[in-house]
Amino acid sequence: TFCNVFNSVTNGGKTTLAEKLKNMLPNCDIISQDDFFKPESEVETDERGFKLYDVLDALYMDEMVTSIRNWMKSPASSGVVTEEPENARDNLKNVYILIVEGFLLYNYEPLNELWNRRYFLTLPYEECKRRRSTRVYQPADTPGYFDGHVWPMYLKYKNELEENANMQVDYLDGTKSQEELLSYVYSDIIQELNKLRE
Repeated sequence: TFCNVFNSVTNGGKTTLAEKLKNMLPNCDIISQDDFFKPESEVETDERGFKLYDVLDALYMDEMVTSIRNWMKSPASSGVVTEEPENARDNLKNVYILIVEGFLLYNYEPLNELWNRRYFLTLPYEECKRRRSTRVYQPADTPGYFDGHVWPMYLKYKNELEENANMQVDYLDGTKSQEELLSYVYSDIIQELNKLRE
């Protein structure tokens, strides 16, 4: 099995990129961190009334680790493995690929030993805020939420990651076109897979 992970600022394009890669790679699955959010009633609220969703405590991370490990133990029986794309290379027919995508993946130690390749999609403040404003969330963002919680948490976790000299991460510019990002990541994954096969 081969595990790739996409971490990103909110609205950085990780989910779209993961879905497109799934259609291009043989035997590929996706696990999304968004599927492990706790219900709103279990998410803490700070003194400003902001729900603290952009922290690890807002997620069932143990369940996420279990799901990833279960997939790795038996990818062929996961039930959601896709058909191989017609252009799949012969030497990759028996490879199973897992893409894990989320916004807080490199800051949770039990996951870090699992990844073959790590990617981090970044956006500048203005573009991130613009994209966020076009999305509808449940619960909806309250006034000041982006500046008061979402962006500061992104900067905090990104800084922690950059200070970790042992963490090898490929930083990607989220303002580039999806086609450019897809081409780069697909080629990178194929190159890494070929190295492993050798």
